[in-house]
Amino acid sequence: MKVTMAKQMHEIDEMANETFGLPEIALMENAGHRVFLAALKILGEIERKSICVLSGSGNNGGDALVTARLLSNSGAKIKVFLIGNQNHRTDSLNVQIKILREMGIEIVMLENDRAWERLQITLRFCDAVIDGILGTGFFGEMRPPALRLIRMVNSASKPIISVDIPSGVASDNGAVNDEAIKARCTVALGLPKIGHYISPGANHVGELIIDDIGIPAKLLTEDIHQTLLDNELAKTLLPARSREVHKGSCGKILIVAGSRGMTGAASLASISALRAGAGLVTLAVPESLNDLYEVKLTEVMTAPLYEIKSGIIAGAQALNMLLNMAEKFDAVLIGPGLGRDADTIDLVRKFVSSVDKPLILDADAIFAFNGASEGLKVCKQIPILTPHLGELAALMNTTVNELREFLIINVRKIAQELRAIIVAKSECTIIAYPNGEIFISALGNSGMATAGSGDVLAGTIAGLMKQTPFAPLAGVYLHGTAGDIAATFKGEGLIASDILENLPVAIKKLRELQRQEL
Repeated sequence: MKVTMAKQMHEIDEMANETFGLPEIALMENAGHRVFLAALKILGEIERKSICVLSGSGNNGGDALVTARLLSNSGAKIKVFLIGNQNHRTDSLNVQIKILREMGIEIVMLENDRAWERLQITLRFCDAVIDGILGTGFFGEMRPPALRLIRMVNSASKPIISVDIPSGVASDNGAVNDEAIKARCTVALGLPKIGHYISPGANHVGELIIDDIGIPAKLLTEDIHQTLLDNELAKTLLPARSREVHKGSCGKILIVAGSRGMTGAASLASISALRAGAGLVTLAVPESLNDLYEVKLTEVMTAPLYEIKSGIIAGAQALNMLLNMAEKFDAVLIGPGLGRDADTIDLVRKFVSSVDKPLILDADAIFAFNGASEGLKVCKQIPILTPHLGELAALMNTTVNELREFLIINVRKIAQELRAIIVAKSECTIIAYPNGEIFISALGNSGMATAGSGDVLAGTIAGLMKQTPFAPLAGVYLHGTAGDIAATFKGEGLIASDILENLPVAIKKLRELQRQEL
């Protein structure tokens, strides 16, 4: 499923009308009906329920008024409150207002103190609220009356159903400048929007229901370069294994990781690569730590590397060893727990520019290019970078706040500039390809905000490199799924190894989805 920016959705609506002859009022009717079904799901029996419907001056408000009519037809007691400049109302909204007035439904303009008092009383005694105040066109500072309305609605603590996006959430980046509706449920119209998945907006969405509202499918798929990493896409990412596979054909992965005090990162990454299905994993570590890993890791092979001081990989001898070793492997992951010694940074930069293998850079390997990101452009193959937003901001000499301002746009730009695949880890994971394609994963949970979770993701992607050309996407999907499975048992107390141990369960779940297609 595609994910849109506000301008793209507006253009789709226009094309539905101008190219396909689908009237705007017809889409409004479909949207209102879908919101009505969401209200029915939340409230159960509609008859005799009291529902407050809020409308702004745009078509988002018109969708809410269609919902008001359908709720009234089902026996609900409806009160409608309008906000905004009457001169800015769309023609379709005015049609819906006329219909409700002819039906005898009470409509109140929020233009004086008495009207606001009536709203306050209505909110106190109503069973639910339909939010059609602001639509996807909202961005920036909110006008005082809208801010007052949103605060009043939130303080009433009633179930709120938002039309398309919670009012106050910026559609393109999830920003909330003042306050936004805290919805129980949001009905996304046509396609989901960026703001549904990026915080703080994502925290306001509640349950997300997506409905195409009758827009021709062609318009919802063509020329949109943001895609949701959902089950339907995931089923296409990891080909089934044939019976004659062996460990060599499943992937030989080299992982360069670990330093004194950070041995866990290397262990998590290497075991994750095996749990993701790699046939053989070799962990290259500082020579003085090799015995520790020999005891700690049963299934992972180890390779001791020359070190300039205890626990620190560096120097020409270590570099030559790594380059020679890499020739025997299908892919290389470098960085987890590697350390930030100046000589190690020098080794990482030289290795990355010289090795001619599929390459994943994580953690300290990304740090090595801070202030030198141009060095990533000389990689012999397109590298995969797996930074969290702090690491990505540091790499690009910016701040996390500046990066988040337009996160999708910025991550896309970075992937294109560096000619790299960027797996940006945040409340949702964004995978950006250098051709401009963006994939968004809403999998995962707050329990995964734990040390080592990123090492598991990097190892998972590495373990898939021989198995699929879509390893970054498959890795993010399996990692998020494993984390969600782990959370059902461990909640916010899960640790990285819980995610790791559930990778096989996630793969099994994906195989079951694939079999359902047969």
